[in-house]
Amino acid sequence: MENNILFLLTPKSKVAYVLDTYSIRQALEKMDYHHFTATPILNRDGRYVGTITEGDLLWYIKDQHQLNYSTAEKTKLSSLKLRRTYEPVTVDVQPQALFDVAIKQNFVPVLDDNGFFIGIVTRKTLLEALLKEVSVGSKRQ
Repeated sequence: MENNILFLLTPKSKVAYVLDTYSIRQALEKMDYHHFTATPILNRDGRYVGTITEGDLLWYIKDQHQLNYSTAEKTKLSSLKLRRTYEPVTVDVQPQALFDVAIKQNFVPVLDDNGFFIGIVTRKTLLEALLKEVSVGSKRQ
């Protein structure tokens, strides 16, 4: 498989992410619109902060006891407790390390050498690349 993960990358410009300054309502609407169960969170500088999941939102709603539209509009994502860490990797990650991370999460956030978010590698893209390599390898034999 290709050692350069940039060939597997979905670039930031094509990733539906949210900013940590967004309200809970904005995050819910974006996730609903794109039918995502998890979405990267960035700060205004473009650095990866974490990943918000449907579960994070459900636990927040449960803990609030009386969440309504007004509260969801006023509460910033930065005040939300993320229950799971979606581990990012850098562009120079080795394929095995990328697989080790992808086994545990649907997508892997990718950071450049300066720690800025540049995109994601989805588990689906990784599996498709692996399948392609296996298919090509079996044709050579």
